[in-house]
Amino acid sequence: MGLAYRRSILTPLRLVLLAVIMASAGVAVTKADKFTIRWSPNANYTDWDQKNNNSVHVGDWLVFQYTANQADVIQVNQSGFNTCDASNPITNYSKGRSYAIQLNEARPYYFICSLGYCYGGMKLAVVAHPLPPPSPPPAPSVSLAIAGVKPPVGSFVAAAVTALVLFRYLVT
Repeated sequence: MGLAYRRSILTPLRLVLLAVIMASAGVAVTKADKFTIRWSPNANYTDWDQKNNNSVHVGDWLVFQYTANQADVIQVNQSGFNTCDASNPITNYSKGRSYAIQLNEARPYYFICSLGYCYGGMKLAVVAHPLPPPSPPPAPSVSLAIAGVKPPVGSFVAAAVTALVLFRYLVT
């Protein structure tokens, strides 16, 4: 088999190897958390956010679980929250036994029950905080000393140099 065949096989292999190395360079991925709220009459949710250490972030989910026909989940603005007024809802959900909402923006979110329980504390204010900065990426797993290269400062640069060394190795 000739050189052209060898190069046609090695090209996809090089791309896969490069992708693996770049992925190991440390692009931080955060996963969304799910907060389950047992939404029930005569419960007081006024300090829920503090009890959860203000740990709600953009992308997280709130899942309200409630008894059908005994509660609803109404998203309102701050004024509606303060006065238990559901006349101008942002969202209104009363079907089923649960309601899930993803918090897509860094801002406060306000929820009340419009069936009279809001006055007893069945209302929830949650602040979705911006995502925390990603943790530093791990050190490259391939030793650059083998290739006679001194590791650069950033792990991304280290991964790129490692990829080039391995790429060169595969070509020859």
